[in-house]
Amino acid sequence: MSTPTQDTVLQDTQHWLVQAVIGLNLCPFAKAVHVKNGIRYVVSEATEPEALLKELAHELLLLQRSDPDEVETTLLIHPQVLTDFLDFNDFLAAADGLVDELELDGELQVASFHPDYQFDGTEPGDISNFSNRSPYPTLHLLRESSIERAVEAMPDTDRIFETNIETLEKLGLAGWLALGLKATP
Repeated sequence: MSTPTQDTVLQDTQHWLVQAVIGLNLCPFAKAVHVKNGIRYVVSEATEPEALLKELAHELLLLQRSDPDEVETTLLIHPQVLTDFLDFNDFLAAADGLVDELELDGELQVASFHPDYQFDGTEPGDISNFSNRSPYPTLHLLRESSIERAVEAMPDTDRIFETNIETLEKLGLAGWLALGLKATP
């Protein structure tokens, strides 16, 4: 299988963001950031976890120093590394450790998306897993202040996960595929 071009990775990721994340309202806060062009998209060329970790450090520090009105959040997409979900999931501990090491805990956090995302206690094909399925392994770098503002604007944020499951169950796999989105496994 050939490695997709950076343009393909960006197009696939932006299509997923618009069709699934925003279109299905899986994240009620994404639309405003997207409309403001506040999302930084970075396609990593890393082929080893160590290289990705270095790139993650760079992107975390860049986000910290950036004006939130210009860069609100970053999607670090890494199609050539951590393609196995279990390896990706293990890497998240290193990502969280890096946030602590850079003394960014309480300021930035890392969320995760993967083509084979699977919540604990679910089967691989369960539609609920699709709430965190992206076309390529992706680390989402978020500002804690953005999350706090979102929570203030929408007090029942705990309900988002449940609403996402309900939305995806109504949509079903056929509906997901009809949006032009990929389905694995």
